[in-house]
Amino acid sequence: MTKDNYLDRDLLRFTTAGSVDDGKSTLIGRLLYDSKSIFEDQLNAVENTSKRKGLESIDLSLFTDGLKDEREQGITIDVAYRYFSTPKRKFIIADTPGHIQYTRNMITGASTANLALILVDARNGVIEQTKRHSFIASLLQIKHIIVCVNKMDLVDYSEEAFEKVKEEYDDFATKLDVEDIRFIPISALKGDNVVDRGENMDWYQGATLLHTLETIHISSDRNMIDCRFPVQTVLRPHRDDYHDFRGYAGRIESGIFKKGDEITVLPSGFNSKIAAVYENETELEEAYPPMSVTITLEDDIDISRGDMIVRPNNQAESSQDLEVMICWMSNEDFMPSKKFSLLHTTNQVRCMIKEVRYKVDINTLHRNEEDRRVGMNDIARIKIRTTKPLLCDPYTKNRSTGSVILVDEGTNNTVAAGMIIST
Repeated sequence: MTKDNYLDRDLLRFTTAGSVDDGKSTLIGRLLYDSKSIFEDQLNAVENTSKRKGLESIDLSLFTDGLKDEREQGITIDVAYRYFSTPKRKFIIADTPGHIQYTRNMITGASTANLALILVDARNGVIEQTKRHSFIASLLQIKHIIVCVNKMDLVDYSEEAFEKVKEEYDDFATKLDVEDIRFIPISALKGDNVVDRGENMDWYQGATLLHTLETIHISSDRNMIDCRFPVQTVLRPHRDDYHDFRGYAGRIESGIFKKGDEITVLPSGFNSKIAAVYENETELEEAYPPMSVTITLEDDIDISRGDMIVRPNNQAESSQDLEVMICWMSNEDFMPSKKFSLLHTTNQVRCMIKEVRYKVDINTLHRNEEDRRVGMNDIARIKIRTTKPLLCDPYTKNRSTGSVILVDEGTNNTVAAGMIIST
């Protein structure tokens, strides 16, 4: 395979979720092992650890459970990121914890994902953790969910057991905002329907998990309509060959930018046209998310970090008052009237939480308007007031310009991740 072909393959980011001992780490280990994506030294290390544990075969979960505590307890605590590739696609996996107390870690792992793998134990069916993780995937606007009904070997590969889980999940999923839900019966331990089909479930005519991951359509998931280019820095080389060069560098969050396009710079409101779009020193015909580029304009406009280049007839909203759904990540409970730093695209402003509207019971999806105390792993809808207007969109419309992070000014710790509902 040539280098160009390798670079041209698109990237799928997916997260795994499920209750403790549903087999997430084993499933990822099986994916890596059967797709020949494990280095020899990794394989040797895991084989040696498995032997020390007295196991007859390789413990596949050890390929992802990297922390000492995880290996000792046999659980996932932190978010473990793993990379692998096939001739068709590149993948980044976020293996997230199953315990309720690590909900914040699951949100961290899922925040950039295109797809969520929800594991369900075929013996137990849909449980509270299944609903919790599915709701978080829906909240984070993950477009695709694959429900892997695992441990089919423990229910004698029963089609009836699979259909029962599918029916339970479909009934619950009517409450979710997810466009694409698929079901695959698997045995991560034995390898059935993970990379290879196996011989134990002739009644299942669908694709294997790896084939589904390789072929699922994700290119239309990004917002290509609303042009948003938050300026990260202004480039002035001060070199003789670039004496008058003034470029605006950053990452395209949504939309397509081309030479000659009419644009508006926010918050100033000045209009101009794009003179050129560069990636490194190469001029491009067009650029789209998530490319990092430099844009030059036909007019000299005072632009600085935090400004945003948009279309004249399609602009981001400007507001100091935001309604935000947050996941609280701090060990300390939220204190009313406390001030925070708020990070949004390339902006950093100070803010204050004005009101807690309600908390969400993730297991029932009901709103709790009585209990306004927000502690670690709670998900709540709040009102925020910022010291200066932010250029943003609702999270449902644009994940990049609709997300915020709250940072404690005293400790510099991230205390919450949020999704803008409205302004």
